[in-house]
Amino acid sequence: MKVCSIASGSSGNCVYIGDKNTNILIDAGISRKRIVDGLYAIGTRPEELDGIFVTHEHIDHIQGISMMVKMFGTPVYATGATLDYIRSKDKNGVISMKHLYEVHPDEHIKLKSMDITPFSMSHDAADPVCYTVGSGRHKAGVATDLGVYDEYTVEHLFGSEILVLEANHDISMLEAGSYPYQLKRRILGEKGHLSNEDSGRLLCRLLGSGLKYAFLAHLSKENNYPELAYQAVKCQIWEELGINELPFQMAVANRDVPSALVSL
Repeated sequence: MKVCSIASGSSGNCVYIGDKNTNILIDAGISRKRIVDGLYAIGTRPEELDGIFVTHEHIDHIQGISMMVKMFGTPVYATGATLDYIRSKDKNGVISMKHLYEVHPDEHIKLKSMDITPFSMSHDAADPVCYTVGSGRHKAGVATDLGVYDEYTVEHLFGSEILVLEANHDISMLEAGSYPYQLKRRILGEKGHLSNEDSGRLLCRLLGSGLKYAFLAHLSKENNYPELAYQAVKCQIWEELGINELPFQMAVANRDVPSALVSL
């Protein structure tokens, strides 16, 4: 199994997951050109994609979908409410029903050599989901844009060897920043985004389940920065568990540049 964060942040999100037989994207929230360039950078041709699995309908997760469908006929998987929104924004009629496949939370999708499971998350979208992906004995999880996590979240992510996990904001930076009050409330609320500290707490719950590599993802450009997110998450794990040296590798997913390709 191979995982690469092609782009991550409020300006666009796209994660590649592949194995010897199957290649998918989780979200396509950047331009077609950036997606294609990112795929070529890791040795994958866009024509080889077997599907785009969409978490929710916000523009930073769907921006490139219509052009990927137009140029490569890539199938699109999402919940019904998300698919409805994607079609409503397809003013040129590029996306036909033959390209769309509805998914349901907690129902497995078998796609060639992969087992993909959507699961519900708390976010201000129509019917948002996160995903786990299984390939043989390996498992990866993608969990961003969730305002809170609970036992249900932990249960689904447990056993992930590679995890793309939101660390959106530093609470103090957000509270002291220039965002309007209502936007601050949205981000801090149960349907907003995970803070650095919450990301660290969730990682604590997943230690001992085989976690080998974590990408900290979907960082706010205004209310976070990579070194702060990394150190805050590491500090939270130390405070919770007294662990100074992380028992897994951790990196921050870049906003504009594809990450290293992590392979199992």
